Amino acid sequence: MNAPRVVLFDLDDTLFAHRAAVAAGILLHLDRVGGAFATGDRESATVLWDALEEEHYHSYLAGALDFAGQRRARARDFAASFDIALTDREADAWFDDYFESYRASWHLHDDALPALDALAELIPGVRFGIITNGDPVFQGDKLRRVGLADRFEHVITSGALGYAKPDARIFEHACALFDAPVEAAVYVGDRLHTDAVGAAAAGLTGVWLDRAAASAGPVAPATAAPPVAAVTPTDHDDASRLGVVRIEDLQALPTLLALLAR
Repeated sequence: MNAPRVVLFDLDDTLFAHRAAVAAGILLHLDRVGGAFATGDRESATVLWDALEEEHYHSYLAGALDFAGQRRARARDFAASFDIALTDREADAWFDDYFESYRASWHLHDDALPALDALAELIPGVRFGIITNGDPVFQGDKLRRVGLADRFEHVITSGALGYAKPDARIFEHACALFDAPVEAAVYVGDRLHTDAVGAAAAGLTGVWLDRAAASAGPVAPATAAPPVAAVTPTDHDDASRLGVVRIEDLQALPTLLALLAR
């Protein structure tokens, strides 16, 4: 490939340290709520909250729940694990209180801004964008709070379009906004199937940001780690067939793109 004209990024757990904020936020929230919530096993509580986010957020992406509904379901199911029943109104209030703790924990990965700066220096005129599976207002708030709003020309959200990664249309739509062919674009994301394989199948160069180095060892069961870490043999087969490239941190991205452009 030639030097890319456009580099597109996933947001959560690629640039934005979502999992870290979730873990810090739920523990802070449980301490504030107190009672049974504050006396249980903290590691198990974090794992459960991660798993419920995966389950109900994917229900939202599939259209089975609206954005508020998936939040309500997460709070209600989490409380039920403590034998506490929440009404819809109570679940909404519970999640709103959690969200304040989560929001207070928002931050970027340390390698995010240096990688953007290095790419801009290495590839003069390169343009940046975001493709994220999420609500446009919610994701926009994140970008503003962590100082990324002015770093990207376009932010494409599944909530605004009505279809989500790995659907090829979301990648094609992003490239069209930049008036760039798909082969001139790179997409970087932390999920092998949803991000890297999905982008590569749409014709972009797919880069898997394997922060957890999940491919280096056996996949942990869902009870021991959040499902986001799991990858399947099919994912790896598709990645190999489509030429997906794997990196373990964003520091490696500028060098990788320079090598690919030779």
